[in-house]
Amino acid sequence: MISSFRRLLETWYFRAFFILMVASFLLWGVGDMLRVIGTSSWVAKVAGMTIDGPAMQSEFQRAIGVATRNLPDGQEVTPALRRQVGEQTLQRMIGQVALTKTLNDMRIVVPTPALVDATHKMPAFRGADGSFDKARFAATIRENGLTEAGFLDMMRGDLARRQLFDAVTAGARVSDAEARPIYAMQLEKRSADIAAFPFAAMTEPPVPDEATSRRWFDNHPDLYAIPEYRRVKLLVLSPQTVAQDVTVTEEDVQGAYEAHQSDYTTTPRRSVQVISSGDEALAKKLAETWRAGASWPEMEDEAKAADAVAVAQEDATEKEFPDPDLAKAMFAAAEDVVSNPVKGAFGWFVVRVTKITPGGLAPFESVKETLRARVKTERSLEMVYDRANKIDGLFGNGATIDSLPPGLGVREAGVTFDRNGLTPEDTRAAIPGEDEIRAAVIAAAFDAGKDDQPHLTEVQTPSNGGSGYHAVMVDGITPAGAKTFESVRDAINNDWRTDQRRRAAEQGAASLLAAVKNGKTFSDAARDAGVPPTLSPLVTRTARDPAMPPAVQNVLFTLKLNDPAMVETAEGFLVAVPVEIISPDPAADAAGYEQLRAAVAKTISNDLSSTLLEALRQRANPRINQTNVDQIVQP
Repeated sequence: MISSFRRLLETWYFRAFFILMVASFLLWGVGDMLRVIGTSSWVAKVAGMTIDGPAMQSEFQRAIGVATRNLPDGQEVTPALRRQVGEQTLQRMIGQVALTKTLNDMRIVVPTPALVDATHKMPAFRGADGSFDKARFAATIRENGLTEAGFLDMMRGDLARRQLFDAVTAGARVSDAEARPIYAMQLEKRSADIAAFPFAAMTEPPVPDEATSRRWFDNHPDLYAIPEYRRVKLLVLSPQTVAQDVTVTEEDVQGAYEAHQSDYTTTPRRSVQVISSGDEALAKKLAETWRAGASWPEMEDEAKAADAVAVAQEDATEKEFPDPDLAKAMFAAAEDVVSNPVKGAFGWFVVRVTKITPGGLAPFESVKETLRARVKTERSLEMVYDRANKIDGLFGNGATIDSLPPGLGVREAGVTFDRNGLTPEDTRAAIPGEDEIRAAVIAAAFDAGKDDQPHLTEVQTPSNGGSGYHAVMVDGITPAGAKTFESVRDAINNDWRTDQRRRAAEQGAASLLAAVKNGKTFSDAARDAGVPPTLSPLVTRTARDPAMPPAVQNVLFTLKLNDPAMVETAEGFLVAVPVEIISPDPAADAAGYEQLRAAVAKTISNDLSSTLLEALRQRANPRINQTNVDQIVQP
């Protein structure tokens, strides 16, 4: 046999066969190796630098934690929210890498003397005599979980970024020529005389004769058209339809409470007003002024004049305060009480707590029903996926909607509706399932042809954090058409009379408008029209007042004094004329004017910074590994 095998090896076709086999094994092996080598955890490559998966995972978990805390009680994190937070996290990291690359390319560096000087000037590191205290520096960075080298690297990076952004935003200055028009536009006040012509106050028109009704019917065909209707058989499988098959015991709820205690544990928070000073005597003086009844804005001015710092913070946790001593004092303080000066790592602090939000684990009884609904939803989602696979297999074997076996948790329906989901009786069609499934069923019904075989389609349902399924078969189509005159005679008469009332109101308002434009005073014109005018309150462009109709306010600031205008609302027509215009005086409100100018300058500065960062991000031409991103964001 070996001899025969050797003789075969000497033939060209057998050798070709073996070469082909060897090549195949080599290709398979190399391909597998390349696939292994090509597998990487990177999520983005930016300007020659790499953002790896673990780094994004860490940033994403921090960001999604913040987003979760901001959700209303009982609301779960949806896939859409995870995608949004993931995209924001990735783009922020790409921007940071692009910015670092730009700083390196531009050779923007922070000399060691500048770094040392900036560090020595930080109030947190000064001793009792106001000079830099090496021991305090070491203790402070150690308490914040940093090393000296790590802290200095952070400082160096921050100072380098500040150099670039300060250069870009240096031109964010607002001159009086720019600020005054904005100030005037925001704070200008106006009032108006208003005359109303409500539709309901117009004389009731008579019933139209036959010729008038037919003319109205012929001129308004869209009002009396019959839309296309689809008669469908459908099934819906969703958490809502299988919920009746899900049983949740008290033990299940108790187990969920124990397993998810972190979701129902809130962190204590404080809203505080803090004045910081490097001098204890000055801190005591400011505390006395505050206790004497000074308001917070007044204390901000006092602190600024004394070279102290006044800061307000809302709903902050203890860890969000950089000074541990300050945080401890604030969480021990009573509400609305000005404290004695507190010695902290960053100086002396005077504190007033404005709001206390206690933390801790919510009692079981208070969240029991929320937990029950959560467990039921989770189990319903699992049941939906399992039963969807079974139904899909049955459809694949030729089953129809009518022939599905019972016990699958579906809701079947035969219903007729138009593209708006309304029945021929103008009622909402009884389509089972969540709103997202309802919308998908309506769309599918008008995309399908008559008697097309049904197939199971998945629909994402953010309202419950999962998905559902539907299958639709169209078994009847009523084409669009027009109603007969006799069938809608009553509707025609009502529509015509409504239109006549509107016309009467419009004519009355137009006559008053013309009279004022021709020189008659507004009060005389309104008296002649039999409509008593009313004087509106003074309003600005944005501040709403119940006594000022929004339609009038929207046009009031486009008019000159005594220049009338007519507007239509849902209730009727209004004629209005500006009677008082009060222009704000920056000199009389110097603080408000400067505050506005600073706000505009800050907005411009922020826009310049954002534009720069976006330009750097685009210029870096990032390459994103979407598969790895999705594995982090939607595991």
